[in-house]
Amino acid sequence: MPKQFANAQDLVAVKEVRDGVLVLRDGSLRQILMVNGMNFALRSETEQNTITSGYQNFLNTLDFPLQVIIHSRRINISKYLDKLGGFEKTEPSPLLRNQNSEYREFIRGFVEKNAIMEKTFFVVIPWVTVALPSTRSILRFIPFLKQNENAAAAAAEEKEGDFKESLEQLNQRTAQVIEGLNAIGLEAVALGNKELAEMLYNFYNPESVEREDLTIPGSEAKT
Repeated sequence: MPKQFANAQDLVAVKEVRDGVLVLRDGSLRQILMVNGMNFALRSETEQNTITSGYQNFLNTLDFPLQVIIHSRRINISKYLDKLGGFEKTEPSPLLRNQNSEYREFIRGFVEKNAIMEKTFFVVIPWVTVALPSTRSILRFIPFLKQNENAAAAAAEEKEGDFKESLEQLNQRTAQVIEGLNAIGLEAVALGNKELAEMLYNFYNPESVEREDLTIPGSEAKT
């Protein structure tokens, strides 16, 4: 009898992405923050002590766990190369066009031989629902009790209500974490559905070049 191999999706703990959160198979929720890093080594000793003390105080205010993920990935430079190609087409000077072409090929060849990596920082905020069984949920497990025709709809409505309540509690935690990180000079933003899907793709396809870059909105203007 041939072996039955598990489906790849069965190995992923995430059930769905909705309303800016990851819904896990066990019903718990995760909200993901993307955080800008800082060059701690370039700060003065006084600034370093202030940041360290502020981070310690921030952690002491939390009554729930956090997970910090540092993700290293290859930089996708295809858009940059396309931009250089656009300059080459519109540049009237033959000399500058030639220099642009040589530079573009140098960058392409360098990246092919040397993986250019960047680090992305994420903070994972959890919410685990601890709910007592309701009357409807108990009746579903008693086969000899007849249920009315609206039981399924009522159960779905109850489930949706539990989700919204959990989401509200998770959003409060997220706001607290963002405020604490901002206080020590770290910019943080909660990822939306599109960014969460892109993050999962990057995590589960580490050998491939990312389809798009994840960036904190507005961060490009500050660089």
